[in-house]
Amino acid sequence: MPAKIILWDVMDTLVHDPFRDTMPQFFGLTLQELLRDKHPTAWARFERNELSEAEFLANFWKDGRSYDTAGFTAAVRAAYRLIDGIEPLLARLSDRHPMHALSNYPVWYRWIEERLQLSRYLQWSFVSCHTALRKPDPAAYQHAASTLNAAPSECVFVDDRPNNCEAARGVGMHAVHFDGDVGKLHRQLQAVL
Repeated sequence: MPAKIILWDVMDTLVHDPFRDTMPQFFGLTLQELLRDKHPTAWARFERNELSEAEFLANFWKDGRSYDTAGFTAAVRAAYRLIDGIEPLLARLSDRHPMHALSNYPVWYRWIEERLQLSRYLQWSFVSCHTALRKPDPAAYQHAASTLNAAPSECVFVDDRPNNCEAARGVGMHAVHFDGDVGKLHRQLQAVL
């Protein structure tokens, strides 16, 4: 059965993720140093809305060090930009298919919307800060399909992480791994839509 609904991961699929460059650069660290020093669970808890923004910022570092939280959030907010070439694809597909975000992200997704207006193309339906479900938990995909009154096989999920795509396939969805090549992504989507 061809898919008719497209579920999009957002970070590093549609939007450049500032985690790998902007965040470490703000602190004068490498990505490896940031990964070593950040709190091990605060980000995931923020994504599930278990921590408020203020609580997350206060718990960013595992050693509790202080930092310029206003400068940090301003740097992150300014760094969101669309992946090169993705907007024309979204525009073409949104005319033919219902499209929804299925994203692990905190309330900062609102900053993405303010800056890039992705709602021109998709609905912010399944963001982990609202659903409390994070990929690759099978429940995240099942919740999306059931909320849309669709069989998993009627959905195609797109993500830059292979493990998230495998999890989507595990519940019966079509899945396309985005490797950065927008032309290839378009061809892969045409094959399942």
